Amino acid sequence: MSEIFDIVDENDNVTGRASRSEVHGNPELIHRVAHVFVFNSSGALFLQKRATDSLVQPGKWDTSVGGHVDSGEAYLAAAVRETIEELGIRAPEGSFEFLYKYLHSNDFESEYVSSFRLVWDGRVRVQQSEIDEGRFWTIDEIRGAEKSIFTPNFLEDLERYFSRR
Repeated sequence: MSEIFDIVDENDNVTGRASRSEVHGNPELIHRVAHVFVFNSSGALFLQKRATDSLVQPGKWDTSVGGHVDSGEAYLAAAVRETIEELGIRAPEGSFEFLYKYLHSNDFESEYVSSFRLVWDGRVRVQQSEIDEGRFWTIDEIRGAEKSIFTPNFLEDLERYFSRR
């Protein structure tokens, strides 16, 4: 069964619904996404390497957690759900710090993104079907790495994160 997402306007107001296949490839259909930056208590940031068979940005390092918000679902609920699905982390909702929302668009899709921060020192178990590997990176490692190994959306989100801190 196809996933159904809420379609929103430039102010994040719901205007309709569409399937995953309808929103991907049509940047005019803005849909909701939740991102989570998972830091450890030492300040290192967990990144996931997207599977090489991913439709979007295959084989690139990306935000700790990123997932679509299902129709009728709240951003925070999606963040918690996706964190469990992608990294096996079961943290209480109160552990997630809301950071900001922004509209991200490219030639493939348009997303209204809500970003959260989670501090986690426990076990991480990546979802093998979507993630090739994952590890904690120091901020200096990220800054010193060749930018082409990261997704453009991650780099944009990370810049936004540091500009607000």
